[in-house]
Amino acid sequence: MSIAPAEVEQTAAQAEPDRPWITIVWNDPVNLMSYVTYVFMTYFHYDREKAEKLMLDVHERGRAVVSNGTRESMERDVTAMHGYGLWATLQKDD
Repeated sequence: MSIAPAEVEQTAAQAEPDRPWITIVWNDPVNLMSYVTYVFMTYFHYDREKAEKLMLDVHERGRAVVSNGTRESMERDVTAMHGYGLWATLQKDD
């Protein structure tokens, strides 16, 4: 009698890689455009040109994606934006 290992059918659980998360800053009637630019330059270390472009997206389109990455880092960015008085949320990137 031979003892052979039983064939085990392995179903490779295809784990979807965690899609990156994004931080969105929304337009509000309170903060000045110059202040929003300042926040983007200060917190994200964006140069003036990029910070102004994002600020204009917030002002004209109503929102701008200001960062992307892991959920934890986006939660940190959203909390920071709230600390600066900006309205921000996070969501999974499409």
